[in-house]
Amino acid sequence: MEREAAADTVVLIHGLWMTPLSWEHWVTRYEQRGLKVVTPGYPGIQPGEAGVDAIRKDPSPLANLGVREVFDHLSQVVGALDTKPIIMGHSFGGAFVQLLLDAGLGAAGVSIDGAAVKGVKALPFSEIKSTFPVLRNPANRGRAVPITEKEFHYAFTNNLSAEESKAVFDRYSIPVPGRMLFQGGLANFTPNAATTYDFANDDRAPLLFIAGGNDHILPPAVQRENYEKNAKRSAAITAYKLFPGRSHYTCGEAGWEDVADLALDWALAPTPGTLAQD
Repeated sequence: MEREAAADTVVLIHGLWMTPLSWEHWVTRYEQRGLKVVTPGYPGIQPGEAGVDAIRKDPSPLANLGVREVFDHLSQVVGALDTKPIIMGHSFGGAFVQLLLDAGLGAAGVSIDGAAVKGVKALPFSEIKSTFPVLRNPANRGRAVPITEKEFHYAFTNNLSAEESKAVFDRYSIPVPGRMLFQGGLANFTPNAATTYDFANDDRAPLLFIAGGNDHILPPAVQRENYEKNAKRSAAITAYKLFPGRSHYTCGEAGWEDVADLALDWALAPTPGTLAQD
C-alpha cells in the first residue's frame, strides 16, 4: 500500500460569533514552522478585517445558515487540497472537525473548546447562560443575532478586563447564525440531527480534544464527555488535554502560543490517551 504524504497544511475553522480573522496569530505561527495554513470562512463570511466589517453591515448571509451548508462548504475546501491536512477548529469549529473526520477527511483533528455533537449530553449552567440570549427566542432560528459586549465578556473573554474584552469584541465579533445554534442545542432531541456523528468510527483520523478550565460557554465537562465517548467506542486514536484556568478565548488570550504549539505538535505525531495536565 502506498504511504500517504505527510500533512503539510493546517486548516483552521472558526466558531460562532467569529470569522477567519480570529486565527490571525496562529496563521503566522504555523507558517513560521513551514506549514501552509487555510482559514475558510463559513459561506458569506470573508477573510480579514474587511470580512468582519462587511458582515456587520449586512449580516443577512448568516440569517438562515445551517450546519450542513457549512459542512458541505468545508468539505469542498478540505477535499480540494493536494494532501490530507491537519484540521483544527475552535468552538463550533471543533464540532466541524469531528464531522469532517467522521466523513473520512483530514490526517488528524484537534477540537479546541469544541461544541457538542449529537450524543454529548453535558450542559453546564454557564453554557446555558452564554447561549440563552439567542435560544430564548424561537424567532432567532431564522435570524443573524448579534452579541452584546457584556454577553461576549461573559461567554468568551471572562479572563480579561472589560477594557481588554472590548478590544477583542471590536476586532472579531459578528452576529451568530441563529439556526446553527438551535441545531446544535437541540440535536439530542432531533432525529437525523445536523450534528449526528459516529462515535464508533474506527477509521477516522486521530482526534485531540482541548479544554479550557475557565471556559464559560463550553466548559471542560463538554470536552471530557465527548472525549470519553470517542475513546470508549472507537479504536481510532483519541486524546484529551485540559489547560487549567483558560477561557473560551484560549486561542487569543495570553499564553495562546502554548495551546497552538501543543495542538500542532500532537497532530504531527498523535498519541492516544489523556495527555499530562498543566
